[in-house]
Amino acid sequence: MSLITPVRRRQPVLVAAVLICAASMLGLGAWAFLAPHSFADFIDYPPYNRHLIHDAGAFQLGIGVTTLLALVWPDGLLAALTGFAVASALHTVSHWTDRSIGGHGSDVPSLALLTVVALVAIYLRLRERKP
Repeated sequence: MSLITPVRRRQPVLVAAVLICAASMLGLGAWAFLAPHSFADFIDYPPYNRHLIHDAGAFQLGIGVTTLLALVWPDGLLAALTGFAVASALHTVSHWTDRSIGGHGSDVPSLALLTVVALVAIYLRLRERKP
């Protein structure tokens, strides 16, 4: 198997392991991002910090997306960039949502810019792959 070939069905244990890892990141990440207080109560690491839990959820979702994409896409760089873009976009949303409890005025625009940079890189990678 080449390093740039997606995982195939002939490797069911590997596929199952990757799906379990992705599901854990996606499930926990969605929980943290969408219901931070509930997630914080579950993990029980006081003091509660809504923004920190939102950010953790954003990054877990990005890891989960990357893990899933790596299972099916032959292009590891494209999978990584897409996962980064997801995490970065959600991180931007987290800072926008929590702007009333802290942070800096430059957080949202600078984080949004990173998301745009990732989207441009994805576009360039996709364009590069076309015959």
